[in-house]
Amino acid sequence: MSWTERTEETLRQAGYRRGAARRIVVSVLAREGCCVTVPEIVDAARRQGHDVGLASVYRVLDLLTEKGLAQKIELGEGRARYERVEPQHERHHHHLVCTDCGRIEPFSDEELETALRRVEEETGFAVASHDVLLRGSCDDCRAA
Repeated sequence: MSWTERTEETLRQAGYRRGAARRIVVSVLAREGCCVTVPEIVDAARRQGHDVGLASVYRVLDLLTEKGLAQKIELGEGRARYERVEPQHERHHHHLVCTDCGRIEPFSDEELETALRRVEEETGFAVASHDVLLRGSCDDCRAA
């Protein structure tokens, strides 16, 4: 089942009616790689010929975040970014952020995931979720 199908089914079962703004936001999140801002979502929707308001986008994102279907990520640039949440075994990733140009790169590392699971076991914490954020300079900025 795709993220879009899982999202629509989860919200339908929770009693939410399908609205145009939700359909548009879900469509954009399904296509984007990761970490998009609200203005980027609105711009992507408009490029596809859909007009959607900022308030509607925020409401949909709040609902998706509340239901665990999307996550809000603060990368320290003064605005939130959002991305879809895949099941833990599918496409789980973390982020590298260039402090010079703002470039964001997702990365995955199974050894890091193993280490985090080991920390969970050793501490007795039941970790519900985690996100690793690494900051530094990308190749382009270091070369400049």
